[in-house]
This record gives sequence, C-alpha cells and structure tokens, in this order.
Amino acid sequence: MLFPSIVYGPVHSRRLGLSLGMNLMPTEAKICTFDCIYCECGFNKPVSHPSIPTRDEVREALEKCLQSMTEQPDVITFSGNGEPTLHPDFEGVIDDTTAIRNRYCPKAQVCVLSNSTQLCREEVVRALRKADQRILKLDSAFDDTMRAIDCPVNKELTVRQIIEHLQQFDGDFTLQTCFLSGTRDGKVIDNTTEREVEAWYGVVEQLKPKKIMIYVIDRATPVKTLGKISRERMEQIARPLTDKGYDVEISA
Repeated sequence: MLFPSIVYGPVHSRRLGLSLGMNLMPTEAKICTFDCIYCECGFNKPVSHPSIPTRDEVREALEKCLQSMTEQPDVITFSGNGEPTLHPDFEGVIDDTTAIRNRYCPKAQVCVLSNSTQLCREEVVRALRKADQRILKLDSAFDDTMRAIDCPVNKELTVRQIIEHLQQFDGDFTLQTCFLSGTRDGKVIDNTTEREVEAWYGVVEQLKPKKIMIYVIDRATPVKTLGKISRERMEQIARPLTDKGYDVEISA
C-alpha cells in the first residue's frame, strides 16, 4: 500500500489520534534505508528518477489541506512511503510545517516516525528536536535479528550505532518497537523470545525514553509468513517496564 499524495488522511491512528499524514517520498515507490519485512508499503523499489516533492510543494500541499479541513488534526505525522528524514530539505520542511501548524491548528503536534538510521546527520537531529514528537524505531537488541527484521540497506549497520545515535536525545523521544514472529525462507524470526526481550529491556534502561510504543502487525505484510503477537504476550512484555515507571503504550 503506497500513499498517493504528499498529504493524506486524516486517519484515526491507533497510537496518535486523528493524524494528518505527510509523505516526503515518491508516490510511485517506497524509498527507505530499511526494507522491513512487515512494512505496509511493501519492499523498496528501484526508481531511476524518483519524484521527491520539493520543500515548496510540501508547504503548499499542507497549507491547502489545512485550509479545507473542518476538523483539526491531533497530529501532523511524517511517515509515508519510506524514511522521511531522507528528504534533502527535511529541516526546512519541519520549519515550514511548524509555522503552518501555528497558523491553522495550533493545538496539533508535529510528529515524525523515523527508523533512526539518519541520526548520524546533524541537520536531521536538529530537525527532529524541533518536532513535538520523535518516534524512533529499534526492533531488536541483536544485530542478527535487527537485520533479519529491518533489512537495512547499509549491511554494516549495528544496533550499537543506533543506540549511540538515540542517546543524543537524552531520553526525550518515544522508542517504537514492532514485535513479531514467523519465518522467512525457512528461517525463524522472533523478537519476542525471553532472550530477545531481556536484551531489549537492557537497551530501554540505557536509553530511558520518555515513552515506549510497542505494537504488532496490523496490516498485510510483504512477507506472508509472519504472525501477529497476542495481546496477552504484549502485556507480559510491557509489565516489567510499567512496574518501573515507564510510560508504555501497547497497540495490539
């Protein structure tokens, strides 16, 4: 499922309320630094001349949409057909979005869903600090599992590198993890085992995020042999963290 425009929705998000979506990637293909086996947009598709919208086009599309809306969104959410922080003028887009939000829907929050791979870039970190919500992904504490689930384009990417980049926010972000189990090409993939979850708890203790979002597969996935984790298991995973005072939201 690809998003056919720069601005889409609003949709009622399980996690964010009434969300007006922002897509900074092409409408004809997904472009991402990950190729997650559970991504609702499918797998990355090579595009010779990707039609990435300009900063002006994004600004004009958002303003036009907000002018016509009768109900104000709770959030303006950057997600779409790939990794939004790949946009060449991502910081400028965030600046424009904040200004437009202040004019048309001042109570709405600017939210960015990111896979955390571009946190090595100073301008991306700076832009994310300007957003009201930074929802940043980490699907496993182990390199092998992270690579099996997220399939990073950079084959040398490690969990340690992601953690170090996340530490730049001093806990002022939401940590997002998708829990799943299944197989791919006969290989078992499961980040809900005791070993996986205990190691993930250790990462949480290192990062101390202000909020944690854990969720399960909710839509069709490009790999068809993945299973949805039960609500009971998700509550089991969350309980030790809530007992320690962490704000954990479960979408299951």
